[in-house]
Amino acid sequence: MITMESLASIPKDILPEISETLEAGDIAQLVEWLALEDDNARYKALLLLLSRSSYADDVYPFWDVFVAKLKSDNSYQRSIGLMLIADNAKWDSAGKMEAALEDYLALLSDAKPITVRGCIQGLGKIALHKPDLGPKIAERLVAFDLAGQKETMRKSILLDIVNTLMVIRANTASDTIEAFIQDALSGNVLDKKAKRQIEKQMGSR
Repeated sequence: MITMESLASIPKDILPEISETLEAGDIAQLVEWLALEDDNARYKALLLLLSRSSYADDVYPFWDVFVAKLKSDNSYQRSIGLMLIADNAKWDSAGKMEAALEDYLALLSDAKPITVRGCIQGLGKIALHKPDLGPKIAERLVAFDLAGQKETMRKSILLDIVNTLMVIRANTASDTIEAFIQDALSGNVLDKKAKRQIEKQMGSR
């Protein structure tokens, strides 16, 4: 059984290995520890749960806990909810992602740029495993108010949006997506390196 003391002593580089040894009681405990104010313990609990979610479905039963975090007053908790939902969408056979999507998309308007980026990146994972949600996600992303973001964050956010749209584009033909990506390529927000990367991805479709 994992303890707070053992969690604190786990080096970050072996967290994926440790995640393979977790028992049901450990997972429930780690989910509870996500609410801790201790940054180190909370972060390690999150990393263990994310690692576990990549290959096993036993974190998914706590889905409703993660959805509730999307409306937390604490930005860290909102980000935690975003990440764990995105990483567990692959295990969602009950259609819970569809019900949670509006709450998830609401964080595109979050006050914290890092939370906005986490939302967009998470939407890419969701679209990968839930391609039927791709059109709705794309609709919201192409309408995103990039000008409303800090100038220093616009490049990163636009690249996140394009990367997520590229995931959707692989499954859904859309003139709107094509037009948005072309606008990004012809604009001056992205640098030449980012544009070349996108053009290479588009050519490999």
